[in-house]
Amino acid sequence: MRFILEQLRLGGDRNFGYLLGDREAGEGLLVDPSYDPRTAVARAEAQGLRITAILNTHGHPDHANGNAEAKALTGAPVLGGPGHPGPVDRTLADGDRLPFGAYHLKVWRVPGHCPDHLTFLVEEEGAALTGDLLFVGKVGGTGSDADARTEWDSLQRLLREWPPETTVWPGHDYGARASSTMALERRGNPFLLCPDIEAFLQLKADWPAFKARHGLR
Repeated sequence: MRFILEQLRLGGDRNFGYLLGDREAGEGLLVDPSYDPRTAVARAEAQGLRITAILNTHGHPDHANGNAEAKALTGAPVLGGPGHPGPVDRTLADGDRLPFGAYHLKVWRVPGHCPDHLTFLVEEEGAALTGDLLFVGKVGGTGSDADARTEWDSLQRLLREWPPETTVWPGHDYGARASSTMALERRGNPFLLCPDIEAFLQLKADWPAFKARHGLR
């Protein structure tokens, strides 16, 4: 198979990083190398990929703390969203498209969990890396009602713009399985089932009790 997507368990709080690549072109991207960049780079080498960029879905330390080592190992630039708190070689804008071989990674700016948050979609494969915006069965934490309202808007945008068959690859292993689809999340994610922003805010407030009632961790 030409397209490569490896979901990497890199430590921390059940963190996922990702390796994307074009096997024929020998080019790849690392996303959120976090706690174990050496493993991520080793997987790229095993797949015969030259890493052309290191991307962060957002700049929280548990996603970005491997950037410097990954850059030292690969020589690739570090890319992040507007307001990324760490050093980046390039700031990505909403709608940017990054080529790797025959494939393209499109950038969505989706604040809420944090101001610099991005999600990425491999257009040719319908594979989305959702960071801490959208998990399997959950959404990212927010620090205030204002942030939660922003997150709601970001989620609604993805629901409008991503096809139901889009695969969802999150930033943490927080759900019943390691990946999902937009169709499954539309049907089963309680936050995406909220009819309006007020219901979303109420579920956010009630989330600890909701998790306890439903046996979620």
